[in-house]
Parts: sequence; structure tokens; C-alpha cells
Amino acid sequence: MKDTKSISEYTNEELINNEKKIKVLTIMLMAAIVLLFLSTIFLTFKKGFSALTVIPIALLPILIININNWNKIKKEKADRNL
Repeated sequence: MKDTKSISEYTNEELINNEKKIKVLTIMLMAAIVLLFLSTIFLTFKKGFSALTVIPIALLPILIININNWNKIKKEKADRNL
């Protein structure tokens, strides 16, 4: 199993690279969830409720975790004056 380091153990370069990755992935996930939500609303009115309607809601915890990690990395960068 791969050992995971805490955010405070990252080097400055790793911190900057991880923030860039998390930022891009979080924004992409937000856009995907919004598109899924809008399309499920449309399909619900058009064809009725289906089991696929809950997918955007099921993805929200992942988005929340990503946002929290992004905020932690931004805080660590601010603490290090990067």
C-alpha cells in the first residue's frame, strides 16, 4: 500500500503541483455535477424519475472532500508564504 503524506510534509514543489491538480479536478467535477444535475432535471420532466437521477447527489461528497483538501493546501501555501 502507498503511504500518504500529510499536507504539512509536502515539499514546496509538491504543494504547488498538488494544488494545481486538485484545482483543475475540482473545477471539472463541479462542471460535471452541474451538467448532470441540469440534464437529470430535464430528463425527469421529460420522461419521469429514474434511478440515474440520484447520481449528481451521490457525487456531492466527493466534491466536498476535494474542496476541503483544496482549502487545506491553500492554507498551507499561505502559511509558507508561497
